[in-house]
Amino acid sequence: MTEKYKALAEVLFPNPAYTPESLEEKYPKRDLPEGAKVTRLGPSPTGFIHLGNLYGAFVDERLAHQSGGVFFLRIEDTDDKRYVEGAVETIIDSLGFFDINFDEGATKDGDVGAYGDYTQSHRGVIYAVIAKKLVEQGDAYPCFLTEDEISEIRAKQEASKLNPGIYGEYAPYREVTAEEAKALIDQGKSYVIRLKSGGSPVSGESESEVKRFTVMDAIRGELSMPVNFQDTVILKTTGIPTYHFAHVVDDHLMRTTHVVRGEEWLPSLPIHVELFEKLGWEPPIYCHTAQLMKIGDDGNKRKLSKRHDPELSLDYYRKMGYHPEAVREYLLTILNSNFEEWRGENPDASIDEFEFTTEKMSNSGALFDLDKLNDVSKDVMLKIPAGEIIDFLEGWAKEFRPDVLGIFDDKEYLAKIIDLGRNDAKPRKDLIYAEQMVQFISYFFDDLYGDSAWIAKGAIESPEDGEPMAIFSEGLYPKEGFPEEVPAEDVPVILNKYLETYDHADDQSQWFDKIREIATELGYAAKPKDFKKEPDKYKGHVGHVSTVIRVALMGRSQSPDVHTIQQILGEERTRSRIASNI
Repeated sequence: MTEKYKALAEVLFPNPAYTPESLEEKYPKRDLPEGAKVTRLGPSPTGFIHLGNLYGAFVDERLAHQSGGVFFLRIEDTDDKRYVEGAVETIIDSLGFFDINFDEGATKDGDVGAYGDYTQSHRGVIYAVIAKKLVEQGDAYPCFLTEDEISEIRAKQEASKLNPGIYGEYAPYREVTAEEAKALIDQGKSYVIRLKSGGSPVSGESESEVKRFTVMDAIRGELSMPVNFQDTVILKTTGIPTYHFAHVVDDHLMRTTHVVRGEEWLPSLPIHVELFEKLGWEPPIYCHTAQLMKIGDDGNKRKLSKRHDPELSLDYYRKMGYHPEAVREYLLTILNSNFEEWRGENPDASIDEFEFTTEKMSNSGALFDLDKLNDVSKDVMLKIPAGEIIDFLEGWAKEFRPDVLGIFDDKEYLAKIIDLGRNDAKPRKDLIYAEQMVQFISYFFDDLYGDSAWIAKGAIESPEDGEPMAIFSEGLYPKEGFPEEVPAEDVPVILNKYLETYDHADDQSQWFDKIREIATELGYAAKPKDFKKEPDKYKGHVGHVSTVIRVALMGRSQSPDVHTIQQILGEERTRSRIASNI
């Protein structure tokens, strides 16, 4: 440290609240078992919490909790232009819905933990202390360039086909003295604090002459990159830190061991590595995750988009009513390539027993498939007891579909419906997400059973302009028409004969024998294969006749076993439904 830089630091930061040494004492190394990982989620409170946040949070949570470590929530709100009121609560509620549980950090009731404050906008005095240290070392300086001057520099660089930015000869305040800085400040000149980079621009140098560094990425392996040459801003004119500076300071003082973030941050890695080096701190292990992709309409992979893909927003899964266990299970299928094989070998095990590793993560683009999520959800829902499903459905309905809360009046009746076909030798997998479940079971409830389609219940709005991105509920199923193979005049005849012969005490065999008798009496084949052999001999077959009964009873042509459904509906409701269609 030279007297020149120390004097400059005193001009810029005259009365620090701490010293670097006292901060080290205030935030000591954590007392954790060997190998324990400390991870953090650092979302910005922009009002839009998306699948990428959940994806990263799940990696953070697995790494920390499988190793006996700590997972904490830090609110990274240094960009005040993007701050949205209530966004922090939205973040906490959304992640909590998916069972992402933090050990410490920001909560709706204040901070929990000894390494706070966990909101970056509250940590200004800490950033000032560390910025002062960099200035004292000659590794940072105040820059008084105006926006117009920066634009002029950029124009010159572009004309000369040089890398744009503030560095080297294009950084006129790199060696500003304390006296010069004070005079400019006294004149009311605003300034930022820039890192004094140690690299040089790539332009005009051969590949062998470019300074490079290597770093191990837990997902991508060894990375070799050019060292940073930009004098990047670390403190803005307001004294608020940039992301580059704030996360380096906070991850060190909060003793973060692993940083999980998207691959879009890879170009910034040289800046972060240089900051850790200049501050004499050991950097965390970086884990740069692959971008979430989907197959577009043209058959090619593309990034998930806020505007075009409602499934990017976590609101989509909450409003549709996906069970947290289903979403977590699906995320593991795209996070670790060996998870599905493990699940096949351990069909009834908790996902907490799966050994998650960063080595099994993709680095070339994680493919998100909503159809695959639905398939996974079917399997997961099959394992959840009916009582738990009902509790989950009721909580969802109170928030998103209060119009269907009547279905919870008789939970014993509802449990029979939920369990329909789930305990068969080949169990039915009919339950996917709450909105679909309500649609699927709606015919069991008279006030949801009707002749016309219901209107859509709402839409997910774009976080940018409030325009709808996609309908999140398409209402209950409309009542389907009777099969075309059955003439209209036969429908009331079939239904009348069915009511005349109906005995609620019949077993399934007796019940279907009666339908077969009605079919043959009216000119329908007793077996579908008979109709297939001689279609001109019959009007249709027994399946078409039973479909008439099914539609009259449930309003749809596809459903679980009709006999079982009638036992749940009861004789009075069964007869009433059939009669209402005559």
